[in-house]
Amino acid sequence: MGRVVFHIDFDYFYAQCEEVRKPELKTKPVCVCVFSDRGADSGAIATANYTARKYGVKSGIPISFAKKRLEQRNDAVFLPVDFEYYSKMTEKAMEIMKENADIFEYVGRDEAYLDVTKRVEENYEKASHLAQQIKNRIRAKIKLSCSIGVSSNKLISKIASDYQKPDGLTIIEPNKIEQFLKPLNIRVIPGIGKKTEQRFKEMNLETIEDLKKIDVFTLNKEFGRKNGTYMYNAIRGINDDPVKEKEESIQYSKITTLKKDSKDHEFLLENLQGLCKQVHDVIMKNNKMFKSIGIHFVQSDLTNKSKSKILRNSTNNLEELEKNAEQLLLDALDNQTMTIRRLGVKVAELTEIKGQRDITNYF
Repeated sequence: MGRVVFHIDFDYFYAQCEEVRKPELKTKPVCVCVFSDRGADSGAIATANYTARKYGVKSGIPISFAKKRLEQRNDAVFLPVDFEYYSKMTEKAMEIMKENADIFEYVGRDEAYLDVTKRVEENYEKASHLAQQIKNRIRAKIKLSCSIGVSSNKLISKIASDYQKPDGLTIIEPNKIEQFLKPLNIRVIPGIGKKTEQRFKEMNLETIEDLKKIDVFTLNKEFGRKNGTYMYNAIRGINDDPVKEKEESIQYSKITTLKKDSKDHEFLLENLQGLCKQVHDVIMKNNKMFKSIGIHFVQSDLTNKSKSKILRNSTNNLEELEKNAEQLLLDALDNQTMTIRRLGVKVAELTEIKGQRDITNYF
């Protein structure tokens, strides 16, 4: 109860970065796109600004769908992603956050957690002033707006940061958590997706207040012990996860849009091996070893499917990566009915290589 935790989340980050670069975009619907190598409008929306969102454009939808929804807006802008530029903006923003945190946890390009308990002496009025100062400094230095949630734990702070977007600041003191959560839709709980929400609707449960009527045993029976217990605690605002120093990426991944939607093993394997080589290049460049391997599908209906495995020992061996990725592919294709649009490979559980790498590298 004594902790004070910030969750800082940038509003429509990629699109907002583009607006900073070209201020004339601010009045227009702006869509930042991941174009595929199929040409024309093939690809998906990475981020859309709020003007575009009013027309139903959101992250993940095909570019062709977005253009159809914005056809009445002749001023709509569709830009390719520029990750190098966004990363530079992120670095500047994160520096400001780090300077104002007791403990800083990097989550991704557009979000982070800050433990500021000592800095604000567990005082929420001081926390409110500090959060506003961070917002002001980020706006003054890099012209970006962000939303900040402030509470006694990471879970509530994350929900709070989304509560008054864009450019929001929401403070939830410990004695106000129950009151804050009560009327909110179940979907605001991180980890509760469309399928879980639909199942709750079938049970006539829509708000967090509704869900509190269900005991932990029913939740465990319906969703499994781990998920059921998490939900039971989450809707009561219970979360003990510490803010951890974590600035470096915990995984490396590569994903590609296939030249055609397919579920053919040979075609997918050929693409998978190319991705493995790309990921391996990054591993070697960064002097890392990995212990976890995963593959990822985006299917033709844009739903996701993934498989992963943990190795017995850490390695940086390309053949080991390819062999395990191929086995995961075979497992994933078992009973696969839908064709696959995008394919990805990732490695995680990374460790630094120290001393002699292995006998192959030695020779």
